[in-house]
Amino acid sequence: MKILVAVKRVIDYNVKPRVKADGSGIDLANVKMAMNPFDEIAVEEAVRLKEAGVATEVVVLSAGTSQSQEVLRTALAMGADRAILVETAVDLQPLAVAKLMAAIIGREAPQLVLLGKQAIDNDAGQTGQKLAGLLGWPQATFAFKMEVAGGVLTVTREIDGGLEHVALDLPAVVTTDLRLNSPRYVTLPNIMKAKKKPLDTLTPETLGVDVTPRLTVLEVIEPPERKSGMMVPDVEALLEKLRNEAKVI
Repeated sequence: MKILVAVKRVIDYNVKPRVKADGSGIDLANVKMAMNPFDEIAVEEAVRLKEAGVATEVVVLSAGTSQSQEVLRTALAMGADRAILVETAVDLQPLAVAKLMAAIIGREAPQLVLLGKQAIDNDAGQTGQKLAGLLGWPQATFAFKMEVAGGVLTVTREIDGGLEHVALDLPAVVTTDLRLNSPRYVTLPNIMKAKKKPLDTLTPETLGVDVTPRLTVLEVIEPPERKSGMMVPDVEALLEKLRNEAKVI
């Protein structure tokens, strides 16, 4: 079984984003970038399936500028076999990414597609669902646990009421949640090995996909600063504040 995993290059989750002075977007100058944490979990799960003998090949895919090679090499160091970069300077939106992935899937014919449930830069959480719709494949989102047996994929999902178990025929699309696994630490020897693994570069034009943005960002603004809280000596003082100042009771 071949697994295709999509990864995205985003601002490192430890970095506080800064808005550009003109409000046109996020300032990425000299900002540390990394693999989207949810996608890192997807890569880890794919590699574990390969190590368990369920999968025979793990292919990682990213779309974006040439700098996206960094996250692809990280995925290769984690254990993926080869990588594909769809290089473009266009600010890709979820539907465009889904169309690019569908084109790659037409070439690669994987039996399972994994990707993070959302990217932490825009929190859209749409790409996996749109990809499944374009392909007409079954999908499972917010995967908490995965098992593959007899050509059937069983996914445990986290929902508001607890856990939900769904069974899908392959091929299928799965988006991963935080508690699916803990990604491994990438060692220096594996980083060196990853440099020798194949990484192919394509463009949207060669795939015949129009990635023109359909939405326009009008303005990006900083959220308002929250006022600092205050300490009260007892419950009576708290109630007085809620009555007279907050006026909530």
